[in-house]
Amino acid sequence: MTSATTSASHARRTTDRVGPPRRPRSAVPAVTLGAIWAGAAGVLALWWSDTASVVGAGEWLTDAGRITGLLAGYACAVLVALMARIPLLDHSVGTDRLARWHAMGGRYTVSLVLAHTLLIIWGYSLTAHTGVVDQTTTLLRAYPDMLEATAAFVLLVGTGIVSARAARRRMRYETWHYLHFATYLAIFLAFFHQLSNGADFVANRPAQAAWYTLYIGVAVLIGWYRFLVPVRRALRHRLRVADLRYEAPGVVSVHLTGEHLDELGARPGQFFRWRFLAPGLWWTANPYSLSAPPLARHLRITVKEAGGHSAALARLRPGTRVWAEGPYGSFTAARSRSRKTLLLAGGVGITPLRALFETLPGEVTLIYRARRPEDLALRAELDAIAAARGAVVHYVVDEPAAYSSPLTARALSRLVPGLAAHEVYLCGPPGMTDAAKRALRGAGVPGRHIHHESFEF
Repeated sequence: MTSATTSASHARRTTDRVGPPRRPRSAVPAVTLGAIWAGAAGVLALWWSDTASVVGAGEWLTDAGRITGLLAGYACAVLVALMARIPLLDHSVGTDRLARWHAMGGRYTVSLVLAHTLLIIWGYSLTAHTGVVDQTTTLLRAYPDMLEATAAFVLLVGTGIVSARAARRRMRYETWHYLHFATYLAIFLAFFHQLSNGADFVANRPAQAAWYTLYIGVAVLIGWYRFLVPVRRALRHRLRVADLRYEAPGVVSVHLTGEHLDELGARPGQFFRWRFLAPGLWWTANPYSLSAPPLARHLRITVKEAGGHSAALARLRPGTRVWAEGPYGSFTAARSRSRKTLLLAGGVGITPLRALFETLPGEVTLIYRARRPEDLALRAELDAIAAARGAVVHYVVDEPAAYSSPLTARALSRLVPGLAAHEVYLCGPPGMTDAAKRALRGAGVPGRHIHHESFEF
């Protein structure tokens, strides 16, 4: 069942397709990072303008606490904005990259919150010549909004703990997702503490106005893109489950029908967050890619059983109402800058690549890896697409071992002549994608030509 024998009878390579025009790379990611760092510089400038001098160990510690507190407050607003699902950022920066920025920023934010708390208590205790425990008690009793700030501290640190990779592996995605909402409450509780106790805000009306503008602006983005837009689209498009079809062991396709779906602007390779209004499913929205090009009245996702939510989809009934948030992601043809493309899929990672396989212009090669031949979902469709467009599809399975192929630079180069000149779209489980990236770079594919969108949020 290896690639050479399976694809030879179904596909042929052609070289007369016209490749896509080269597109300039989006400046949005660089501009976004520049704006974030400019805001951080503005926060430091606020501290600098309000600080005449720093004398003694107590003042040094206290001012270090002021700086870390200001940066933590600013970082909280940035973290929420990154996850506001703003279409401009999502389609140009990419959902996976935004999620990585958010995760990295979250670690820095929790560290800043811890540093701010410890430095302020230590600095105040040195200045007042009191013990750390006595100073902590004084802060809680005598300063306004400190109890709320303490609760925010506990929530933020707790969220940081459950978001650590080791902890997340031990809990369901839905559980982690809803625990993560505690950060909204933490940010709300900490906000007024910043204004009432922050030396840089007390009696500084312009600074207060800027802080209110920042936080209210982020709240508006969250309210609009994460709540109002999904509700409006649900009422407009009236999505329902039309049919279920089994594609492989533990893999099911959910066919959905609705109204005016072309208005969503969905593109092959993108995903939605799906909320199925059925018992046990309505309370969570999980990300699944489109597994076929979107149509005006029809969408399709293909899901592998990997948890409670995905397993329950196989029990959906036709007519079930569906809310779809999206489309999200930049894993689309817009990334392509070459007339030769390799699609490399592992397991259920075939879903977005199947839609791209049908629609990408130019010369397209698909490598689909699975554990066993029966795990190759959507295989009949892939063969039909390959035959229709003159593309090549290679199937690689781990079992039986006689038909397996290692995921190495040499093996990939044998399957795809001139691999280094290809644009690569990669989707699969984390271990497979990490190995594929190493193999592709070893085969000479530049990192900027390897496109990978992860759903390990």
